Amino acid sequence: MELFQAVLSIFAERSTFFLQLLVEHLWISGAAIGIAILLGGTAGVLIHKYERAATPTLGTVNFLYTIPSISMLGFLIPFFGIGNRSAIIALTIYALLPMVRATHTGLSQIQPSLVEAAIGMGGSPLHVLTRVQIPIAMPVIMSGIRNMATMTIALTGIASFIGAGGLGVAIYRGITTNNPVLTIAGSLLIAVLALVVDGVLGFAERRMAEPVREREISRTAYASAAAAVLIAVSGVTYGFFGKADVVHIATKPMTEQLILGEMLKLVIEQDSGLKVALTPGIGGGTSNIMSAMENGDFDLYPEYTGTGWLQVLKRTDAYDESRFAELQEEYRNRYHMEWLGMTGFNDTFGIAVRRDLAERYQLRTYSDLARVADKMNFGAEYDFFEREDGFPALCRAYGMNFASTVDIDIGLKYQALDEGKLDSMIVFTTDGRLSKVNGIVLEDDKKFFTSYECGMVVREEALSAHPELRALLAHFDGLISEAEMAEMNDAVESGGEEPRAVARRFLEEKGVLR
Repeated sequence: MELFQAVLSIFAERSTFFLQLLVEHLWISGAAIGIAILLGGTAGVLIHKYERAATPTLGTVNFLYTIPSISMLGFLIPFFGIGNRSAIIALTIYALLPMVRATHTGLSQIQPSLVEAAIGMGGSPLHVLTRVQIPIAMPVIMSGIRNMATMTIALTGIASFIGAGGLGVAIYRGITTNNPVLTIAGSLLIAVLALVVDGVLGFAERRMAEPVREREISRTAYASAAAAVLIAVSGVTYGFFGKADVVHIATKPMTEQLILGEMLKLVIEQDSGLKVALTPGIGGGTSNIMSAMENGDFDLYPEYTGTGWLQVLKRTDAYDESRFAELQEEYRNRYHMEWLGMTGFNDTFGIAVRRDLAERYQLRTYSDLARVADKMNFGAEYDFFEREDGFPALCRAYGMNFASTVDIDIGLKYQALDEGKLDSMIVFTTDGRLSKVNGIVLEDDKKFFTSYECGMVVREEALSAHPELRALLAHFDGLISEAEMAEMNDAVESGGEEPRAVARRFLEEKGVLR
């Protein structure tokens, strides 16, 4: 009951937020459904007419259907970038199979004598298709549309992983910030939306199941109207969200970045006439965001100097803040981007070990951990295992050989350590829950991890288009200490506050917001 009341409360308090996500969800899923109806329906008609093409076509579509959604999204990013475009293409691909199969099955079940009679009465192939075959097959086709639509609405939730909108944003943000109420609220809205759409299409399907002679015209009308509405809604909402002149900001999937993103939005919108489109929690972090920055999809994002040096520039030599000018120059020359708004806090990595294991093996340093790593597992965010300054380099530097590794979201790893699911894990020095975890932070005795001062990476093109950004980002210079950032992170992760509320309070206390 308490959880139910908390969900109702968050709906009431953040109704505008959820309404926006709902509209975005409808636009993304509606666009995919509308395109799938047109492409899948056409393909189903063609393979019915040319039966030899049916097996290879259905086989190809079926193969695409078996590809995991995460893999599909990752594959599309290099070609279509971060955001709604890749999400819609992926969802359309998954929606094609039930649409093609339903159309082909519905047309194949029609008695040949009916088609022959229509042709014998002088009907053209197009007339026979639209006036006889499709109306008769429509109940089967509608059943396919119904299944496809509900599946697509549910699957759209994962689109937030690559920076697309929709209710998946609430789910993923809830996981990242350790806010299960937000996760449940987003999931519940997706379920309700899918059920509503299923109910509407179910009603249309029952109407179309009536005898052909009575409902011939209305069947086609229902299907056409449904497709038209979906496409129209998609077009209108796309125009609403896609055409505004805004500054596009991205953040990584971690509490700290969500707070910084909200700070940027608040400062920019207060002190300029600009609007901010904030895309929080991009899966894959730096790798995906930088590629989108190069494509012009985003204008700026919070980044860390050490990450820029090692992961973006691919430098192998050590970095410290005395080399910041060199970092800045290489970003300008290679990417036409600048580092501005250097916040003042250094969020470097650390390793935490479960307290009982640290005491059992007398662990104080990373070198101590290396001696017993083969008896322990190690958990970290997905990108840490792939980054240049991440897990492989750490293991080489200290000769570590862990028994196993666990890919886990930043919002879950502290819980996993407390529950004994993780033996050791990567942490950040500004993690809000670091002081409360059942673990010991070890000493980096070989000084493996470099400096990671946080600042804003900005496209020079965006600075030219909006020169006021330079002065606005100067508000962030030296604004935040490590302790202040950790306190804000803890307010979200342990205190249950919203990143925007925490960001606003801090900026007001500092006199940045009026």
